[in-house]
Amino acid sequence: MAAVATASPIIKVAALCGSLRKGSYNRGLLRAAIDISKTLKGVEIEYVDISELPFMNTDLEVNGTYPPVVEAFRQKILAADSVLFASPEYNYSVTGPLKNAIDWASRPPNAWADKAAAIVSTGGGFGGGRSQYHLRQIGVYLDLHFINKPEFFLNAFQPPAKFDSDGNLLDDSAKQQLKAILLSLYAFTLRLQGKSA
Repeated sequence: MAAVATASPIIKVAALCGSLRKGSYNRGLLRAAIDISKTLKGVEIEYVDISELPFMNTDLEVNGTYPPVVEAFRQKILAADSVLFASPEYNYSVTGPLKNAIDWASRPPNAWADKAAAIVSTGGGFGGGRSQYHLRQIGVYLDLHFINKPEFFLNAFQPPAKFDSDGNLLDDSAKQQLKAILLSLYAFTLRLQGKSA
């Protein structure tokens, strides 16, 4: 009797960028990750825009409901199996827009709970690394489960050029690191869900 081939499980990844800037290098990382995911089996990434979310304000919650733009955002997070964050470092932390999005999706029921997550960042100096550590702290309370390795911090300003003028990732080594992040996130997501690749 011939063995029946089974398709690889598919994970749906919500990709969030902490920078709202049009030519953001962190958004460039997410675009590169989306391109790379098309060469991988089982990884589907959707970019989720956070720019239209109002400031977190519980006065906007009416009888347990949220403004339409907030509810649409929350539904995208709820539908995802895992989350890929990209954020620059603002004052040793994550950006205001990203924290705002995190807070909205944490309102009952917590949309982040029991999801796998990964973080990538780029910028000057430490490449946004301190924002990653702070995001991991936030994730503890949210029941978000971050992959530990590999880590991804990219100094955007060290030669040779890492990005073009539109914020698109040029660096092949960084692309390979992004691929490793996605493979790790895929494996960890399946493990959390009790599935095998």
